[in-house]
Amino acid sequence: MNRKGLLIIVSGPSGAGKGTICKELLKRDSGILVSVSATTRQPRNGEVDGVSYHFLSRDQFVGLIEEDGFLEHACVYDNYYGTPKDFVVDQISAGNNVLLEIDIQGALQVKKKYPEGVFVFILPPSMKTLKTRIEGRGSETPESLKKRLSSAVSEIELIKNYDYFIVNDTVTNATDTLQAIITAEKCRVNADIEEIVCRFKEEK
Repeated sequence: MNRKGLLIIVSGPSGAGKGTICKELLKRDSGILVSVSATTRQPRNGEVDGVSYHFLSRDQFVGLIEEDGFLEHACVYDNYYGTPKDFVVDQISAGNNVLLEIDIQGALQVKKKYPEGVFVFILPPSMKTLKTRIEGRGSETPESLKKRLSSAVSEIELIKNYDYFIVNDTVTNATDTLQAIITAEKCRVNADIEEIVCRFKEEK
């Protein structure tokens, strides 16, 4: 019996720690695959095509949009970014689990195209903690920090569109919870249960 794999979508406001949690999950579970995003921006020093991103021309990217080749895509600062659909669909069909770490707007696009995905929202323990984490990056002005915190509140209101939430108090605890969610989802009673029932009937 070959059950379909899971599409695990992890997102949350900037500074919540979703990237760190995903990196820790991948360290623990080498069987989870990561979808490499596509972009039209130029490669930076050290970036490798097909590993860091799939670097496409603008015409190539727009062509894929017209062919419905992305699970989600967006234009940010005049560059396109997107999640190629074929890789994700093929891997899931083969029984592999695929992880997407994307922003909230992208996650909502994915939900329209693949609602059976497992949607996980990462929350900070508090707004105070979120502010401290963003300040710790040392890349924000007082004005941009205020804007990010305001955006975070608006984004948290979208949590109702997700299946699960995880409060990132520590990376270890948050990753433990994410692993537990994945384990539970693998055991969910769904359309594949008919195959299980048939197998037990045949073995009777």
